[in-house]
Amino acid sequence: MRKKPTSNRSGTNWERLRVVTDDQIDMSDVPVITPKQFARAVVRKGLKPVEAKSQVTLRIDSDVLDWFRMQGRGYQTRINALLRAYVDAHKP
Repeated sequence: MRKKPTSNRSGTNWERLRVVTDDQIDMSDVPVITPKQFARAVVRKGLKPVEAKSQVTLRIDSDVLDWFRMQGRGYQTRINALLRAYVDAHKP
């Protein structure tokens, strides 16, 4: 059972935050973003919203699913991309 906080009062010094300028913020412990990390970033500002996806139950051969899982994180996205390519290639 979770205990409720004893106070709704914030411990943040909001007045201090209002007056601090960007150059006064210590960023020395923030890691540098590498070009590889930056290249993986996704910016969607001004683009059409991503279509909603549907959750389904699908039976796939175990060896096929294992192969996709061995490719690492994002295997479901790659399966979706392959299905999308198939659909696009077979449109009338």
